[in-house]
Amino acid sequence: MTFEPTRGFTGRARAADRDPRLPPGQYDARDGWPVLSAEVTPRLTAADWTFRVDGLVAAPHTWTWDEAHALPASEYQGDIHCVTSWSKFGVRFGGVSLDTFLAAARPLPTATHVVAYSHTGYTTNLPLSDVTGGKAWIVWEYGDAPLPAEHGGPARLIVPHLYFWKSAKWVAGLRLSDRDEPGFWEQNGYHHRGDPWAEERYAGD
Repeated sequence: MTFEPTRGFTGRARAADRDPRLPPGQYDARDGWPVLSAEVTPRLTAADWTFRVDGLVAAPHTWTWDEAHALPASEYQGDIHCVTSWSKFGVRFGGVSLDTFLAAARPLPTATHVVAYSHTGYTTNLPLSDVTGGKAWIVWEYGDAPLPAEHGGPARLIVPHLYFWKSAKWVAGLRLSDRDEPGFWEQNGYHHRGDPWAEERYAGD
């Protein structure tokens, strides 16, 4: 299932009652977590899953499920925001900081951007600065349970300070580059970066 970009997102609360944690144009999804995917949910098991970092790195590397789980654990606790206007507060994801994977691969000085790609073929582009310094994770837990397949399990990327289409489901790897290379939604009209607080929803925003 695919979703076309549409204008006119509005919050559901009056300005006077608006939660200050909500970026412009967002509403609180509360207990809901809408399932929005550009592709059919794959039948991907933990045994099939791998994660690779390559491109402009000194030491390209691929991790299996067990090898990734042997790395130092890290978690994200906070809020997430989707370009389709919902936000969720106080979520908790468990996995490994992306900094750990990148440290092993050793990005070259010329690397400025990454393309995150999924086992399904989905791609999205990000500045390297948006996935380093404790800003991004590879996660396989949501709350106290394994990450559901419809939400990207067995493992997904999360970059919670950007709109959630940047947090590639069923993530397979990162390719580092010296240029910005638009991914799936970016080629279809979405913003190259996607900052919720700046409402960077679409090209030109």
